[in-house]
Amino acid sequence: MNRLRLSRFKERPVQQRFLLLLTGKMLGLTTLIGGIKVFSWLLESPAGAATGQVAHKANDLVSPINTVWVLVTAFLVFFMQAGFMALEAGFARSRESVNIMMECIFDTCLCGLLYFAVGFAFQFGIGNGLIGHQYFFLHHIPDTYGTTGVAFLAFFLFQFAFADTASTVTSGAMVGRTSFKGDIIYSAIVSGLIYPIFGHWAWGPGGWLGNTMGWFSGAVKTGTVFRDFAGSTVVHTVGGFIALAGAIVLGPRLGRKFKRDGGGPTAPHDINIAAIGGVILWFGWYGFNPGSTLSAMDFVGIGRVAANTTLAACAGGMVAVLFVYPRSKKWDVGMSINGFLGGLVAITAPCYWVSPGAAIIIGGVAGIIVPLGIDLLEHLRIDDPIGAVAVHGFAGIWGTLSIGLLANGYGLPGADGAGPISDTIPTVKGLFYGGGLDQLKAQAIGSLSCVVVVTGFALIVFKLIAMLPGSWALRLERDLELEGIDIVEHGLPAYHMEFGQGFSYTTYTGKAVGETDKDPVPVEAPADREPDRV
Repeated sequence: MNRLRLSRFKERPVQQRFLLLLTGKMLGLTTLIGGIKVFSWLLESPAGAATGQVAHKANDLVSPINTVWVLVTAFLVFFMQAGFMALEAGFARSRESVNIMMECIFDTCLCGLLYFAVGFAFQFGIGNGLIGHQYFFLHHIPDTYGTTGVAFLAFFLFQFAFADTASTVTSGAMVGRTSFKGDIIYSAIVSGLIYPIFGHWAWGPGGWLGNTMGWFSGAVKTGTVFRDFAGSTVVHTVGGFIALAGAIVLGPRLGRKFKRDGGGPTAPHDINIAAIGGVILWFGWYGFNPGSTLSAMDFVGIGRVAANTTLAACAGGMVAVLFVYPRSKKWDVGMSINGFLGGLVAITAPCYWVSPGAAIIIGGVAGIIVPLGIDLLEHLRIDDPIGAVAVHGFAGIWGTLSIGLLANGYGLPGADGAGPISDTIPTVKGLFYGGGLDQLKAQAIGSLSCVVVVTGFALIVFKLIAMLPGSWALRLERDLELEGIDIVEHGLPAYHMEFGQGFSYTTYTGKAVGETDKDPVPVEAPADREPDRV
């Protein structure tokens, strides 16, 4: 081996080479040590979890029954993802149903990781009135969440299921023309930023809406704050108005002809699976609303919430069908689904604080709001294939405001809230029960803040994504959309024909509204059958 003589170090090129090699080795060593530190930090134990620690009985720190209750309801809320997948795929066209499946699955995985890393910290970490800054990557978590007695990670799982719901609601109005890469970008922003930050305002420790009313504290009497028991605003209005912003920026699907232009909503490609998905969502709502008590010991409260949830859904579904029957003289199963979903969305905020009779009124009004909301979007030429904006956005606003009208004086969730009403227990009382206008004003401030801030920010986000080049842009390229998003983005259709006949769409796309060519773009179909016209 040839060795370098020491005298050669006087030469400039040798000195440069030596410094380059030394710098590279030092950078590599630093990177290795840094990587080990980061890895150790990510996997470090919660604060105070040292060996030799004195063991406590479960009841001293964690309430087993409350923890199990929250876990079971978290599983129910998570199962709503199956409902969303079936509902959206059934209401959409067959050519975009694989895309819906993939979006729901990928968004769930993405939401879980982002909520673990930053979302939960932004929402439930101790911070200021706008944002939390504790528990990033679930570091230094205590044994229980607050004074609930619920194991901290059980509470985290429950709240992740809520965040996942908000993200999925958003996709409902954007199916069929959103590029998958564009979907990844906006979903990350919804799960990691928009939802958890607004959630902190209403539910987080120190959040301005749920604690002080911030700049608007002078508008209501002391002690009156924004109330949203299980998320009519925090989950559903947030998701619904992000969906509205996305639908506006995207524009309608190619071939979508609106009623004022001589067309109408696209027919569902599989109403059976949509109906099953809707009922699965109804079932999951029994985790959504009763689980938000965070206490299995609140027997009276849980029973009231579950009953109110059921009655509002029943009223919403029935009223929606009866409301639209005079138009077509048909019993509209699609409207029955969106009607009871609107009732469920509306009762989500007030379910703990209203009577069963009031729940029927809330659900019934939602059953009218939903079809009117769908009509409004149709008139404005906004393509919302699933009805997400009307069901989650508009019904969510109504449900939030209904607290200020129909709350009849029940206390707060937990053991106190379940007991007799007294002067020492904070109560929630609306206008029709002698509470005056204060609670209604607080609800209006919270709902308006959501609509203005969330929609405005979402519009900016979607506009920026739409400006990205190539496949990262928000909307799929025209030729690719005509070919079919399932084929282009995922490589296969939802349904295959047997006996070597290949595949065929049961629904197809066509020319965009306003184009001069009146003939639809042909899509391969069996020779013995004309493709269904939308």
